[in-house]
Amino acid sequence: MKYFVKKIYFIFFIANLLLVNNSAFSKNAEVSYNKNDISNYFSGIISINQNNTTSGFKYLNKVKSLKNRHQNYNAQFLKSLVLLNKFDKAFSFSKDIWIKEVPFFDADLLIGLDHLINKDYLKSEKYFLRLNRISRYNLLYDDFLGNILLSWSQAAQNNQEEAFNYNNKIPNQYRGIRIIQNALLHCYFNSPESENLFTQLNNFKEYSSSRYSFFLVNYLIHNGNNKKAQSVISESRKKNSTNLLIKQSENYIKKKQQNKIKNMFDCRNPKDSIAEILYIIASLYSSNENYNSSIFYLNLSYFLNQKFVPNKTLLAENYFYLKKYDLSKKTYNSLKKVGRVYSWHASTRLAVILKNMADKKSANSYLIKEFNKIQNPNFENYYDIANFLKNNENYEKSVKYYSLALDSIEKNHPLIPKILERRGTSLERLGKWKKAEVDLLESLKILPDQPYVLNYLAYTWVDKKKNVTKSLEMLIKANELQENDGYIIDSLGWAYYVDKNYLEAEKFLQKAVEIMPLDPVINDHYADALWMRKKDIQARYLWKHVLNLKKTEKELREKIEKKLIFGIM
Repeated sequence: MKYFVKKIYFIFFIANLLLVNNSAFSKNAEVSYNKNDISNYFSGIISINQNNTTSGFKYLNKVKSLKNRHQNYNAQFLKSLVLLNKFDKAFSFSKDIWIKEVPFFDADLLIGLDHLINKDYLKSEKYFLRLNRISRYNLLYDDFLGNILLSWSQAAQNNQEEAFNYNNKIPNQYRGIRIIQNALLHCYFNSPESENLFTQLNNFKEYSSSRYSFFLVNYLIHNGNNKKAQSVISESRKKNSTNLLIKQSENYIKKKQQNKIKNMFDCRNPKDSIAEILYIIASLYSSNENYNSSIFYLNLSYFLNQKFVPNKTLLAENYFYLKKYDLSKKTYNSLKKVGRVYSWHASTRLAVILKNMADKKSANSYLIKEFNKIQNPNFENYYDIANFLKNNENYEKSVKYYSLALDSIEKNHPLIPKILERRGTSLERLGKWKKAEVDLLESLKILPDQPYVLNYLAYTWVDKKKNVTKSLEMLIKANELQENDGYIIDSLGWAYYVDKNYLEAEKFLQKAVEIMPLDPVINDHYADALWMRKKDIQARYLWKHVLNLKKTEKELREKIEKKLIFGIM
């Protein structure tokens, strides 16, 4: 019956697509379509929808005769060309299918960009104006991307007033991008306000402000102010220690390679600024897990500015989330030439891919091998490899690298409590509790309000039936610091249980189960509390529920099987 329903659904699906544009497969005086045409068309559409772009392109390329008869074919084929970086073909195909009376967002975008690249600005504006119209293939960008591109077309013609007028027309829901573009336009026209506007972007909360530290630094270097650029990088590193672009820029400056920062982006080139806006759009799509749309705009962005190689980091991530591991690997390998920071980041991500494709042991060995190639590793390198090894259950080696990170880090660095906490939890997994306890206590001494460290230490004490009263205080504090966290609430409930306050234990453990209903340990804790409250039927029901959960480990299963027979003795 299930197969029959699926078959009927598929038939209706095919029929509906045919009815949307029945001329696509009709027989007339000019053209007829055979079974192979139909098969190739639907195979292409399905492949693209399943993120198999290469296969989709191959199928659709066999039925190009559809281009004058079926708009959905045009949209999907054009999309596949951009996703595969076939830009010459994409520009040509866009011109072939363009119809004056029918707005087609992607075709208008590509033709307009092609004219802008060739400095035929009047022609480019004809197509950019059409981008402001809502149509079947433009449900999002009302008055947005069209005005951005019109602004740059005017800027390229030195029409400053018109350039800013178009920028001001960008709708308020895209206010953040309008502000970014405003700074880029001021920079293009060499305005004295440029530095101040880039400084404001550096503190801009609506988008990643650390990224715009780079653009401020780039502007300063272009204007010969290397000393101030170095100061901006130093301040930005204090605010955000993980941003790759800033870390790599710092590395360039230390090596007196400011030209590498300068060469990545030039606000006096409209193509570079358009590429940055397209990168922002790609980032927004990626954050919403629309990875193919993100790749579409990333490819356009990189086509316009191939000097900004670090932007390919997002491309590699998109491929990773789409499970296109070969493409992700290829992209990460291309990032290694950017510099030391991106090379190491690429190695860590390639290790993650290897873990997914092979196993943890192979991934750990690969990253250790890559780490050994680094000359004079810093504490961040030690910390990164330690985290990777810990996350892949190689606790012994992770402790080694956490220790090296602590030996090489500056005094009073804000990461010290985190490194202590992570080394402590690794030591606990190795059964070295006394050493683990020292690390966790030291971490809390430096930074007392860490809810997860409070939880880890207190729960371990409670499990060892040690310092139960103090643990309760710590867990109450952790629960206040991090509300509605299932693990912390479970720890608090379990501490009450060990303290024989079964009424409070039941209250908190019930809440923990409501938040994490599929966690075996939390359900077992709640069942124990119910049993001690003489609620035997409910307790047995929960224990049986735990036995049916896939994540229940063998040791817990054996304990629960005994509880179902004997209860809690």
